[in-house]
Amino acid sequence: MNPEQVDASKPLPTNVRFVLITVFLDILGIGLIIPVLPRLVGSYIGQADSQAYWYGAIVAIYGVMQFVFAPMIGALSDRFGRRPVLLTCVFGLGLNFLLLTQVTSIYWMLVVRAIGGVTAGNLSVANAYIADVSSPENRSKALGKIGAMFGLGFICGPVIGGVLGEAHIHYPFYLAAAVSLANVVYGYFSLPESLAPDHRKAFHISAANPFAGLRGLSHLSGVGALVWVYALTMFAQFTLQTTWVLSTELRFGWTPMQNGLSLFMVGISSVLMQGVFLGRYIKRVGDANAVLIGLASSAIALTMYGLANQGWMMYVLILCNVLAFAAGPALQGFFSRAVDARSQGIAMGSLTGLASIMSVFATLIGTSLVGQVSHLDKGSVLLGAPFFLAATVQVMALTLAMRHLRKA
Repeated sequence: MNPEQVDASKPLPTNVRFVLITVFLDILGIGLIIPVLPRLVGSYIGQADSQAYWYGAIVAIYGVMQFVFAPMIGALSDRFGRRPVLLTCVFGLGLNFLLLTQVTSIYWMLVVRAIGGVTAGNLSVANAYIADVSSPENRSKALGKIGAMFGLGFICGPVIGGVLGEAHIHYPFYLAAAVSLANVVYGYFSLPESLAPDHRKAFHISAANPFAGLRGLSHLSGVGALVWVYALTMFAQFTLQTTWVLSTELRFGWTPMQNGLSLFMVGISSVLMQGVFLGRYIKRVGDANAVLIGLASSAIALTMYGLANQGWMMYVLILCNVLAFAAGPALQGFFSRAVDARSQGIAMGSLTGLASIMSVFATLIGTSLVGQVSHLDKGSVLLGAPFFLAATVQVMALTLAMRHLRKA
């Protein structure tokens, strides 16, 4: 057992703080471009429906490449350690942001995002890092810290990106590149290795097969149908994420600033639950109930997002959905506890790969729905179609989770 394992009653060990700061800077860079990426696509594509389809294609190709390569990234971290693989991925992310400012057509933008998806396995390596240094009973809380850093990045990134995007559409990408490359320098000097040499395992290309990784997840002891629960939850989440900016611009006429503010509120909710209350909340209700309550809260919120007819309602609903942010870490805790220390990287990489392929389906279907309803009157309830789809899928995930966890 690692001597610096996370204990709920003690301050975070130094190595965990380092990786959490690294993740924060990473998500900050991603958050910077979210409010302006649809507009960058729109600078090449004029019509609203075509913009939605091309935006979907660009987000989807990123997810496809992430699906293919994330298990390999995780397996490489099991072989060579978390530190070098994580730093390489962050460097690739920064380079991708920089290249996006140099593209001259929508086709080159598609190519650049495809290349970026190759090194997009950094969060799976970060999750494996946290799993290396946390005890099984504290695994969900420790993984929740990653979610909290995700929230902090979303508090700062989209707001800054929205402000910069109002001045020039490329400014958020330049800043995101600078943040990511600075993160590489910070990690090189500050991030220690978490995986001891005697816990590493040989790399086999067959183990990095994304489909083999998914089969392996389904065979983990005590997991079973939770693989499908995770997949459906990711589909709902990515449907929300990839259609949010398109939908709010279409329905409420929101600017990058307003979208940045809404994502700021998402970050606040995430940090409150995953960074402040998660440990005590899971201790009180348990991992299983945290999953069920979170999925139910999310399904209700998604339905209300679709029904909202005033922009201010979206902000209120975000803050009311705080319990949903406990479901992800609790689900990941089930998977992480089902594998040994030598396989955390490939397990987390497989989860990232599963999330990636769900993001592809969610993006293509969700943005197509936006394109289909883009010609409707602003008062039409059908403009909320992507959110209604996500809510339906979340109800399916909740039903499967209830059946599995009751049997368990």
